[in-house]
Amino acid sequence: MGEIAKVMKVIYIHQYFRTPQEGGAVRSYHLAKGMVDAGIEVEVITGGNSRVYDQRWIDGIKVHYLPVAYHQGFGFGKRIFAFLSFVQKAKRLLPKLGRPDLLYITSTPLTTGLIGLWAKRKLAVPYIFEVRDLWPEAPIQVGAIRNSLLKNYLYRLEARIYTNALSIVALSPGIAAYIRKVNPRFQISLIPNFSDLERFYPQAKDPKLLAKYGLEERLTIAYTGAIGQVNAVEELLDLAELSKEKGKNWQFLIMGEGSHAEALRKSAEERGLQKVKFQPFGPKKMVNEVLGLADFAWISFAHFPVLKTNSPNKFFDALAAGKAILVNHKGWVFQLVKEHHLGVSCLPGQMNQTLEILESLESNPMEIQKMQANSRALAETHFNKEQAVRRLLHLLNPGKFPPTAGDEVYILTA
Repeated sequence: MGEIAKVMKVIYIHQYFRTPQEGGAVRSYHLAKGMVDAGIEVEVITGGNSRVYDQRWIDGIKVHYLPVAYHQGFGFGKRIFAFLSFVQKAKRLLPKLGRPDLLYITSTPLTTGLIGLWAKRKLAVPYIFEVRDLWPEAPIQVGAIRNSLLKNYLYRLEARIYTNALSIVALSPGIAAYIRKVNPRFQISLIPNFSDLERFYPQAKDPKLLAKYGLEERLTIAYTGAIGQVNAVEELLDLAELSKEKGKNWQFLIMGEGSHAEALRKSAEERGLQKVKFQPFGPKKMVNEVLGLADFAWISFAHFPVLKTNSPNKFFDALAAGKAILVNHKGWVFQLVKEHHLGVSCLPGQMNQTLEILESLESNPMEIQKMQANSRALAETHFNKEQAVRRLLHLLNPGKFPPTAGDEVYILTA
């Protein structure tokens, strides 16, 4: 009898794992599903808002839900408690799951890296660490972490997590460049966020959906995503107010949730911005509905240097939906918008110029349609989920999954 080939087993650790039905950031779902489809056994450890442990099979992925509540509205103390609680519960669960070939650990928060350090030391299991956002640099720059001792501890922890990782995955060139500064010897694979080309797609504005959301057939700008301290969605209200002052009848649709959502609604009401409509965040199907009614997708972050490195899901959803982009910061997204003629910038101090450009585009819809077509083409060519899965599979097993043409530029080694 022939020898039975060993099946590779990966335990994927992501505190905020979401499925497309749940909505939100579903990168981990698609990467895990891609591994399963390639014959890899995948178990996910994540947090759940129930009071007890739960386990479910989701499309071939065995998902372990630890009883660790988390919400965007949590204050700093409650967030830290949730992060550390997840680490402790994951460490207790891991030895019960059978030995994997490796852990694939994604941040944020940075504290998930503690699980990798522990597993490498106690269980002799290697880990790959995926960096979605730069911690602790991001919370330090925005002022969420100010204590100098805590800062120093977190910087040292960050370096330890990177140093002990088998490999590091960065979601943007800016993140990869930052990690290079921490240690130029790190092996880094660049696997950006990606567009779901089946779930999001270009579509004509549906009159029934326009009526459902209280909209008319006019220039519409939509935001779909988190509404927190760093998302700068209030700048979209500034644009809405300026457009109102200039007598424009443009529409603004905001779909999201987060710690600043209520304050944003209150601000819109106080300013008398009747053309700004709010919707609670929902699954990807509803996000696709909202994007289908928009001409432009608003992509924004607060103006801190570290946030320019972000690889936001909402940007890639908008690309797949074939939306022109309106971006408020000079970062990686801005460079893509500029290089591929995807849309318009709305930078600090330049809102009047942006409004004039939008006025010109409003009277030249063919130009908006070109931008929208460019967005979809970029998603199809460079940011589809199949490419991301191939890059991850190559990282896990280069012999079995060699890179295809064009993918080699995403493998950054020392």
